[in-house]
Amino acid sequence: MDTNNPYEGALPETDKDAVEKITNLIKERKIKIVDLKFVDLPGLWQHFSFPAEKLVNAGGSLWREGIGFDGSSIRGFRQIEESDMLLMLDPATAIVDPVLQVPTMSIICDIYDPVTRKPYTHDPRHIAKKAEQHLKNTGIADTSYWGPELEFFIFNDVRFGQDVNTAYYAIDSQEGAWNSGKDEKPNLGYKPRSKEGYFPAPPHDSMQDLRSEIVLTMMQAGIDVEMHHHEVATGGQCEIDMRYRSLTRMADQCLLYKYIVKNVARAHEMTATFMPKPLFGDNGSGMHTHQSLWKNDTNLFYDKDGYALLSETAKHYIGGLLVHMPALLAFCAPTTNSYKRLVPGFEAPVNPVYSARNRSAAIRIPMYSDNPKARRIEFRPPDCAQNPYLGFSAMLLAGLDGIENRIDPGEPLEKNTYELSSEEAGKMKTVSGSLSEALDALEHDHNFLLKGDVFTKDVIQTWLDYKRTKEVDEVKIRPHPHEFQLYFDV
Repeated sequence: MDTNNPYEGALPETDKDAVEKITNLIKERKIKIVDLKFVDLPGLWQHFSFPAEKLVNAGGSLWREGIGFDGSSIRGFRQIEESDMLLMLDPATAIVDPVLQVPTMSIICDIYDPVTRKPYTHDPRHIAKKAEQHLKNTGIADTSYWGPELEFFIFNDVRFGQDVNTAYYAIDSQEGAWNSGKDEKPNLGYKPRSKEGYFPAPPHDSMQDLRSEIVLTMMQAGIDVEMHHHEVATGGQCEIDMRYRSLTRMADQCLLYKYIVKNVARAHEMTATFMPKPLFGDNGSGMHTHQSLWKNDTNLFYDKDGYALLSETAKHYIGGLLVHMPALLAFCAPTTNSYKRLVPGFEAPVNPVYSARNRSAAIRIPMYSDNPKARRIEFRPPDCAQNPYLGFSAMLLAGLDGIENRIDPGEPLEKNTYELSSEEAGKMKTVSGSLSEALDALEHDHNFLLKGDVFTKDVIQTWLDYKRTKEVDEVKIRPHPHEFQLYFDV
């Protein structure tokens, strides 16, 4: 056993004080059910529940010994012949569920192998924890802070289907511009025009009260919300911004955020999606990700004399992101639909350049404040389809590789890349044009992810295999509805 590796060996010790507080909270709030949550490899929460009295009556045994489950039924996990796995409850994540009617305590879990008694290498949360430990081991910094901006749509109706002789989707929204002529008895006319949803006041913004209810529910669950608003697209595109947190905790919070958005929308007989590009011809949904490195409570990205108040450390971090950007997108823009958003010539951050204030660049340096604590970089290509544990970890490792190898990001680009001449645009690199290209890039450029044993080769291979067979190939072999428009009369 490597005694320097905190992720090897016996199961983790449980914080007795935290467990006692949770037990008291269960009694005080008359909690009836405990719900255990964990994340699969693609990034969707899984869960199961049991009566709260079992946790209370067990004393500390459930916390020490964990609870078994079948890992063969979870995407990206074990084969059926090695399916037994353990969930270890993390007491720091316990909250009273803010959306369920039955009083329920929600606890996020880590996944362990019951035979080796070690964390499971495919557990995304374990990967995030290793990334944070690797950061400390480098001596470069002790903390990374993350502030993702999650965008999403709230629709009134969605239908989709795929069969041997049909393929379709149909989306509707009461505020969609396409409904401006619909006989709604009465149609009141306040439908945000395409690309004009950012951000007129109500009644144009029909989502104000719903977003406010979502925000209050988030706050009830412990999420520190900074603001909310309508986004650019018509048809109910929204954004709710959270205050930054450390890597693993922010990834936890992203899944809680999605859970609350979807459930509050459903309670209003509406549906929320974090799909990157659900509407044709209007803006897609991204997840611009703010990030910075800190050591001894000092922001390492700040330099009063640097470009946009950025330090050399920050510029090298940017260099790492830009150099590894093609491979990064395999985790940060991880769906075939992601590349309907990341299209050159449209309003998408597809060029691997950086700039202050410039939202057309892949990396923007926000200039709202000259406070040293506010200095950060914003990586704009990611979207909300990513598993945040994997995406944040990959971005951190790319940035650290840039610092360790002093990668020069080049000169900043102050031009609007959306308005370059054809000659200028032809000289600029762009992001991967498809998920298939991003996966190929990851296959050829992933050594930076193996540092500190954060990602392992088997995790990367599983990701490549899953994405290629379950997503890329599945989309590739199906006729597209628009192909009938183009080719039926050939």
